[in-house]
Amino acid sequence: MRRAETTKTVDGPTAAERARTLAYGVADGVLVAPGVPYAPVPAHTTDRDGRPLLLVQSASPIAAGLRNPAPDADPDVPATLRISDVAPVALADRVRGRAWLHGWLSEVPDGELRAAALRLSHAHPRPELLDLAAERDGARDAGRPEWTILALEVAQVEIDDAWGSASLEPEEYAAAAPDPFVAVESGILTHLDTCHRDELTGLLPDSVPPGTVRPLALDRYGMWLRRVAPPPDAHASFDLRLPFAEPVSDLHGLRCVYRRLFARATP
Repeated sequence: MRRAETTKTVDGPTAAERARTLAYGVADGVLVAPGVPYAPVPAHTTDRDGRPLLLVQSASPIAAGLRNPAPDADPDVPATLRISDVAPVALADRVRGRAWLHGWLSEVPDGELRAAALRLSHAHPRPELLDLAAERDGARDAGRPEWTILALEVAQVEIDDAWGSASLEPEEYAAAAPDPFVAVESGILTHLDTCHRDELTGLLPDSVPPGTVRPLALDRYGMWLRRVAPPPDAHASFDLRLPFAEPVSDLHGLRCVYRRLFARATP
């Protein structure tokens, strides 16, 4: 995501809130651990305290290493969940930010597996999650199930996005909450891009040069827009922040904000 070229509003999500939003599970995740430099995670989310829950295959090197450690191996397995936040709207540069959650891996115990699977299924309704707990119940007779869930105890968090870079302590990260629109942002931005480009263009100040305006990101405090310059000046494209008059916390409040904004943008 390009750095904004306009003054940002003081009111906006904190670095901890942005990290919790990325860790929610919509953005793609990759797990990095000793001997496993790159392992895409099919699905991930967090528990209420922000602890990442990761769906992996039971036969994967990471899961197998946790179950059968080498005799001289450290019982605590360090790992990093690397998250890339990609805009749902098709743009030349779609990466909006990245986060790195560093910590220690463990396999979710049998007694907590059902709750973890249900938590993951809220963000990722995959059939293997719905069946996972039932499969583990019969694992003694039928063998180990194909999938398992790992937990990452967070020790440090880093984030780098349009707001800047930050390093967070685990307590600060755990105390924050993800943005209330994280699960529906993709649909909202896609709708705005498909049906309301003219209104978005009308929201920009007259000082902004002509060009196509695309929605880039949304949070409870405002929106990021991208002004896309026409060829051959595509390099002159830039992002800017459109703050809301006040934070919103639900879809009703967001609709009210849009009505006021679009009414102002209509000649």
